[in-house]
Amino acid sequence: MLYLSEVMMQNPDFETFEQLQIAVKERSKTEMFFRIDVKPPYPDTPENWEDRLEASFT
Repeated sequence: MLYLSEVMMQNPDFETFEQLQIAVKERSKTEMFFRIDVKPPYPDTPENWEDRLEASFT
């Protein structure tokens, strides 16, 4: 299972939500399940961030 917090901890250099989305999409190729356990702290995080990350994973 892929946790959002894990992706963020493994990529401390990320500065934008888009970078996070790309990383989630890449990890979806090797993971079966995705759990959103934290809110991304990036200034450009949109209001529908959960939906966008779930869509990136699928």
